[in-house]
Amino acid sequence: MSLTRRDFLATSAAAAAAAAAAGVFVRPNFAGALQGQAPSPVFTAIRRNVGFFTMQGGTIGYLVNSGAVVAVDSQFPAPALAFIEGLNKQSGGRKVDFLINTHHHGDHTGGNISFRGVANKVVAQKQAAEHIHNPPGAQAPTDQLYPDTTFTDTWAADVGDERVSAKFYGKAHTSGDAVITFERANVAHMGDLMFNKRHPVVDRAAGANLHSWMTVLDGTLRDHSNDTIYIFGHANTGLPVTGNAADLRGFKDYLGAVLAFVDSNVKAGKSQEEILAMRDPLKGFEAYGKFGAANPRDILTCAYQEITTGM
Repeated sequence: MSLTRRDFLATSAAAAAAAAAAGVFVRPNFAGALQGQAPSPVFTAIRRNVGFFTMQGGTIGYLVNSGAVVAVDSQFPAPALAFIEGLNKQSGGRKVDFLINTHHHGDHTGGNISFRGVANKVVAQKQAAEHIHNPPGAQAPTDQLYPDTTFTDTWAADVGDERVSAKFYGKAHTSGDAVITFERANVAHMGDLMFNKRHPVVDRAAGANLHSWMTVLDGTLRDHSNDTIYIFGHANTGLPVTGNAADLRGFKDYLGAVLAFVDSNVKAGKSQEEILAMRDPLKGFEAYGKFGAANPRDILTCAYQEITTGM
């Protein structure tokens, strides 16, 4: 998402007014928080000064302690401003030490521009940073706050009494998704590596791969514990944007089931058009709902391409 300077100023004023009218607040119990795109900004504490924010777009993670402030993802410009306003109330106006992007999509990075003059550093995996500059299949933003700190495989920093780390496990939702972990809090932000019982976007143009995605989830589980709380990028209506290792295993099983479903239909002689026209929920995974209209980032489309090309 891109804005002219005039549009940005207008959006800023509107967002500030909306935040003031709605009243930014902190919800102490994360278990009841849902993904619904509420018009008002909501901060939800998890543990040890780490929490998450919902308003519009991919879930934002945050840390506020006596020595540092960290944000993970930025939604869009207007909700990012509401987030920053609420963050300032918790931090006493301290600047954000690190804004970390889990990947390049606009509902996670469109609000970066709102952190101009607010964030000391913007961090992203190297491929994700390149995609923020030149998003595959989309128009590059005309005004944006780009990552100035990039990494290939891993990155870490001490932030007050917490340690935050980022790790790239391989191609999955895109070719640049990273898992961001608040190590002492034992909270990991998955970005769009996790959709809670919701058909995911699969950005094949940006290097996505479903087979590799399953391996990425396995690697994430190996590097974390059964007590880790995971923040998800998105969730189906009425479902939480946090969960545990069982949720990651369930999502991996879903990805495998989609690939097996498409593979069986290809072997049965079904055409691409017939497979992509299927709408019924996947057996055993009815909670995900019906498949949507086929498009380049639809999971059936990507599964078909992987099955038929071997890539």
